[in-house]
Amino acid sequence: MSNNSGFEQISYADQVVIVTGAASGIGRSAAILIASRGAKVICVDLNQSGLDESINLITKAGFQAESALLDISNQSGVMDLISSLASKHKRIDALINCAGYPGPTGVLVENIKWDEFQNVIAVNLFGAIWLTQAVLPIMKKQKYGRIVQVASIAGKEGNPKMAPYNTSKAGLIGFVKVYKLTRCL
Repeated sequence: MSNNSGFEQISYADQVVIVTGAASGIGRSAAILIASRGAKVICVDLNQSGLDESINLITKAGFQAESALLDISNQSGVMDLISSLASKHKRIDALINCAGYPGPTGVLVENIKWDEFQNVIAVNLFGAIWLTQAVLPIMKKQKYGRIVQVASIAGKEGNPKMAPYNTSKAGLIGFVKVYKLTRCL
């Protein structure tokens, strides 16, 4: 499929694609784009009203989507959802993880409460790891799959007074580098 820009558009016809963080922002935009290219998109987020908006935008445009409510900082919830989606759809072709949480901003590191720091790490790093651990066996079995983890320049350069966020995104960048070193499928 090509367009007038000279770039070839990738088709996702008949693929099942999970997009986390799909209630708003980059996640919503990714879900809309992937659905417009033929995929059945599973929009995942913790924000039900945002998910409803995303599903409405996608289905009103004539594309396929469904929603799933998930707190990706809950490991058993992640595993249960991925298992349920794989059972229902008989495949998972791609995961686009856009879920993210900035946590405390404008706060000196010595003033950040530990539970706030842990929450950012749980969402931005552990959630990404758990999602990957859940989808990889499915993708290996079907001998096909793609995983996209959305990080941030904050993981490389840092943002002032955002220690938990910077730390989580630096960890995510390090985690993704495993893909360059290992052929997963």
